[in-house]
Amino acid sequence: MLPENSQKVRIVTLGCAKNEVDSEEIAGVLGGSGYVVDGRAKKTGVTIINTCGFLDAAKEESIRAIKEAVREKRAGRTEKVIVAGCLAQRLGPELMELAPGADLYVGVGQMGRFDEIVRETQAVPKLDRDQRIQISAPNHRWADVPTRARSGRPWSAYLKVSEGCDHKCTFCTIPSFRGGHQSKPMERVLAEANHLAKQGTREINLIAQDVTQYGYDLYKEFTLPKLLRDLNQVDGIDWIRILYFYPNRLTDDVIDAMANSSKVLPYIDIPLQHAHPDTLRRMKRPWDGDRYLRLFEKVRKAMPEVAIRTTFIVGFPGETDEEFKYLLDFVKDSRLDRVGAFHFSKEPGTPSHDLEGQVSAKVKQERYDKLMRTQQKISLEVNQSWVGKPLRVLVEDRQEGWWIGRSHRDAPEIDGLVFFQGDAALGQFVDVDINKAEAYDLYGTSAGYVEQKGRRMMPLRQAGPSAPK
Repeated sequence: MLPENSQKVRIVTLGCAKNEVDSEEIAGVLGGSGYVVDGRAKKTGVTIINTCGFLDAAKEESIRAIKEAVREKRAGRTEKVIVAGCLAQRLGPELMELAPGADLYVGVGQMGRFDEIVRETQAVPKLDRDQRIQISAPNHRWADVPTRARSGRPWSAYLKVSEGCDHKCTFCTIPSFRGGHQSKPMERVLAEANHLAKQGTREINLIAQDVTQYGYDLYKEFTLPKLLRDLNQVDGIDWIRILYFYPNRLTDDVIDAMANSSKVLPYIDIPLQHAHPDTLRRMKRPWDGDRYLRLFEKVRKAMPEVAIRTTFIVGFPGETDEEFKYLLDFVKDSRLDRVGAFHFSKEPGTPSHDLEGQVSAKVKQERYDKLMRTQQKISLEVNQSWVGKPLRVLVEDRQEGWWIGRSHRDAPEIDGLVFFQGDAALGQFVDVDINKAEAYDLYGTSAGYVEQKGRRMMPLRQAGPSAPK
């Protein structure tokens, strides 16, 4: 029997929602083997850093977290440090040089055996250098459904439907450390959705590198439409949100399944990366701005209240002033609900790292600023079109007299919020009448709201340091 402190484990999760799911699966596996996952414990037997390796900024954040955990170990506040996930897979032995002092560096896809990993690390006083690196070609092992230990709000959960990616985008590192596309079998996805529903989940957010490729490796056909129709039958789930479409696979069948499945939200997160055909060709991405516009027209016709979100890369190698202007014009024409943007990041090991025509940091920033100013005006106008209309809102917080929630237009953590006053309860759905709009957020009232004369409450986003970020 391990001492009490040795049974305690702290998990530090960095990066995207997919990493969040991985950490919850790790926590569940460890909990089933007698460990206690406690992020607030002053002393722990093991600290696990679940790293992100997507961009250089994420790499630096992960290295800082590893070094902090190693300092905790030297101070006697943790006994072992295990580095896991994407950055360990991407860098391998190099990570031992950049962030030395951890007891073990383990790659991706190992959630289902993390109890073995922790026990073996604790059993040996000090592993030699070769033993401290446990990284092989990505081969994802799905953890058993009941083992996942939820860490977020109980009413909303991410559900990973596949791992890896088969696309060859010239800027992207993900296939190099997450491997090729591997779908989770449909029966396991449905079992997980039912399990989450029984735990009180009302909203599931389907995630993958490319959710539109779902099922092809297992069933030799794209089976996202069938999956959506089956998930639509799961009792207890009210909202099904889909994240990360690939443009040329948002087919008529997918659009039809979304439009005719009552629980599937009219929400499209479709990272386009650019719109100019020449830029997209250098990126090895499909289509061009004109075809994207026609696709959006089709989506909006099928789902009139659809919210469309995308992300763009500015300053990709060879991006000319003309290509950037084309992107700006596309943004104006498409009138998307949400747009995010990134500076091109020169990632080692990717084809774009060595492309000619690298764009200066100054020009990248100028283009980023111009793009986001353009979209901010559009986002405000789109939001203003909701004033005077009702929105169904999932309530998630309460601060300073305001309820805070999300509508079908708002994915967790990345989109805007709906602030309102009136009757509500956490984790419940409420109809909110929208009476004010800003570029990112909406404001309104629900049933039971009584205006207090002489008192004007300031919206939380404007209320100073205590406002949520």
